Amino acid sequence: MKTKDELGRRGEALAARFLEDAGLRVIDRNWRCTVGEIDLVAVDGATLVVVEVKTRSTEKFGHPLEAITPGKLERLYLLASRWARAHDLRFSGFRVDAVAIVDDGVNAPVIDHLRAVS
Repeated sequence: MKTKDELGRRGEALAARFLEDAGLRVIDRNWRCTVGEIDLVAVDGATLVVVEVKTRSTEKFGHPLEAITPGKLERLYLLASRWARAHDLRFSGFRVDAVAIVDDGVNAPVIDHLRAVS
C-alpha cells in the first residue's frame, strides 16, 4: 500500500500525462506561494489552466472531487492570478480544472477530468 504522499505524487504524474495526451501543455508542477500550492499549471491554446489533482485509493469516503470545497476553489482562482504575475506572462484568460484519480494499486487508475470548475 502506498503512503499518502506517494499516492499523491503518482496521481499528479498520471494527471500530467493524461492532460498532455488531451492536448494541454503542462508548464509547471507544485508551484507554491504564501497563499497555497498549485498542483499543475498547463496551457490550453491561449488559456492558462490551473489544475487541482485529487487522488484516492478508494471511493470508500467519497469521490475525490468532493474534496474541492468552495474555499479551495476560490483559493485556486487567486493562485492562478498570482502564478501569472510571478511569471510575468499574459494569457487570454484562465480557468481552473480538476482531475480526480482513483488508484487502488491493483486495477488501472480511473481518471476524471472536469474543465472550468466553478
